[in-house]
Amino acid sequence: MQEDRIRDAILKVALGFTVEEVTEEYDAKDGELRLIKRKETKKDVPPDLKAVKLLLEDSDYSALTDEQLEEERQRLLRELKEEES
Repeated sequence: MQEDRIRDAILKVALGFTVEEVTEEYDAKDGELRLIKRKETKKDVPPDLKAVKLLLEDSDYSALTDEQLEEERQRLLRELKEEES
């Protein structure tokens, strides 16, 4: 079970992901906190080739160069996008 969670986490990093960040500012008035500003942003975390390499270590891809891994990653991302459509 733990190995599956670790593999899923590495896969997430290998493919890249989006994270939502919330920043809030408060003001203390009359002993109470009041929200005065809230900002929500989305940040894209790009795919990580080292994570891809780690996932493929046990496969025939382990001997590929970084450039070849990048090409394979792009191919896999295209396939994922086609499946989502």
